[in-house]
Amino acid sequence: MTNPVAITNFRRLDARITTSGQPSEAQLADIASLGVRHVVNLALHSHPQALPDEAGSVAVLGMTYTHIPVDFDAPTEADYRRFIDAMATAGDGAVHVHCIVNTRVTAFVYRWRRDAGGADDARAMLDSVWRPGGVWAVFIGDAAATDRPHAYAGRDY
Repeated sequence: MTNPVAITNFRRLDARITTSGQPSEAQLADIASLGVRHVVNLALHSHPQALPDEAGSVAVLGMTYTHIPVDFDAPTEADYRRFIDAMATAGDGAVHVHCIVNTRVTAFVYRWRRDAGGADDARAMLDSVWRPGGVWAVFIGDAAATDRPHAYAGRDY
């Protein structure tokens, strides 16, 4: 199956990791068709675009599910540690990580890859979605951008 590019901000980092904004129920099936066996959701279930029972929908498709509700205005080190644990739990299996528009995710994936010593591909993915400012610049360690607003691909650049 080809990548389901109709999903908001769908990105493929490598053969194992894909990311996106919030997939629909049908798009979760497309993700499963890619061989994904684990879904990590960094969005809040209370968001209007969130699925009513994403954990159940993912389970029906034979995938496992981890929810790490990251407050967009206040990402924490505890959130990041939970993300690292979720990625380790996924092991070598294909994993899909999403939030609502793929901003939280690209920041988390960039930091994770950078901390592991291989961030070039993840930085390119981050920059293709947005350039974090404020608390997210702090979160990813970009001191030069902490006083800047977020810039979103297709809007500000």
